[in-house]
Amino acid sequence: MHPDQTQKPKILKEIQSKYTERSTTITWLNRQTREVAEQRLYEIAFDNIANLERLVRYVGSLPEQLRMVRIGSNLLPAYTHGDWAYFYRDPSLQARLERGYSAVGEIARELDVRLSMHPGQFTVLASDNPDVVERSLEEFEYHADIIRWMGYGQKWQDFKCNVHISGRQGPAGIKAILPRLSTEARNCITIENEENAWGLDATLELEKDVALVLDIHHHWCNTRGEYIMPEDDRVKRIIDSWRGVRPAMHYSVSREDLLLEHSRTHKPDFPELEEQGFKKGKLRAHSDYLWNDAVNDWALSHWQWADIMVEAKCKNLASSQLLQRHFINTDAFTGKIAA
Repeated sequence: MHPDQTQKPKILKEIQSKYTERSTTITWLNRQTREVAEQRLYEIAFDNIANLERLVRYVGSLPEQLRMVRIGSNLLPAYTHGDWAYFYRDPSLQARLERGYSAVGEIARELDVRLSMHPGQFTVLASDNPDVVERSLEEFEYHADIIRWMGYGQKWQDFKCNVHISGRQGPAGIKAILPRLSTEARNCITIENEENAWGLDATLELEKDVALVLDIHHHWCNTRGEYIMPEDDRVKRIIDSWRGVRPAMHYSVSREDLLLEHSRTHKPDFPELEEQGFKKGKLRAHSDYLWNDAVNDWALSHWQWADIMVEAKCKNLASSQLLQRHFINTDAFTGKIAA
């Protein structure tokens, strides 16, 4: 997002669209002739490579602490859809896609930009429905194709592709699908604790199988108020799951327009908020900015062991805000903070 959000929406859209994905819908594609639909998919695919390259170059121009970015999942629309997957299987097109993404990967490595992807909520690898598992595997491997083309997935956690456990089979379901993943997907998959069914204790059952991502806001919601500390033994187990690679963690905070009267200098007390009538579903929603200094200082205490991916609606503006909060307390370099 452009730092000056007071500009007219039309101007902001023109600026920001150069760094974001174009997309389309299955409904639109199905209304067109096959020739028109294929042309649209082709244009979007290569526009998105150009925009991604532009984004990576931009992130690579930032201070080194901010050189990390999550790549969106809509780079190749309809890639796994039964009616349109054939389009992407053409060998000449695949070769062009690989060349385009290979260039992006080279730029990211040259500029020391840490990349990641996060398949969407419909990627339910631990479902008890075999059809859902099959479609979820296809979706995860779609991400792995892009990761592979960029030159990643060659070794353990040279790229982070993150999902929740998601599904009634829980950790056992994740263990069951791991042998079915490609080498690149297996090297890149990370599992994140969630705020509902599968919290930190559940993800720790996978500590010997995959790298684990600690989401400290999800943990706060799941436990109804625990502010986990860097010295916690569970954090040590998460670090060990990365096998020597610097971990990544996720950070967000409850919405500022929900806790309008709350002090910026005190961490929200979950049981107290529940007593006041606040619902867990509302408290888990992500804020626009990182408005609470006390929570920010707690999150920054974890920067000693992990790069911090900020999950806030205002994206890079929020992560820059967190970095500035760090500089108020110290000028020491620790790692990366990004949206």
